[in-house]
Amino acid sequence: MAIGYCQIELHLPDHHSLKEKRGVLRSIIARLRQEFNVSVAELDHQDLWQSACLGVVSIANETSRLHHLLEKVVHWLEQNRPDVEVTGYQIEIL
Repeated sequence: MAIGYCQIELHLPDHHSLKEKRGVLRSIIARLRQEFNVSVAELDHQDLWQSACLGVVSIANETSRLHHLLEKVVHWLEQNRPDVEVTGYQIEIL
């Protein structure tokens, strides 16, 4: 059994309040959970309007499968959410 963790740094350039940011993040988190069956949480930058840090976690039997899944999550964000810019991400497999 392996545990995969991905930390994704986001920039939200078109949002000008914490309320807007929370609405967008709530939508992203719900969609990632539904689409990929992963656990997602906001980790950092809760008080900044245009920055966010998401943590995505999943468990699988194979490390390669986990890595591929987490890469798909990042690519999905880049392709399907033009209002959000992925500024960086880091994947760790335990």
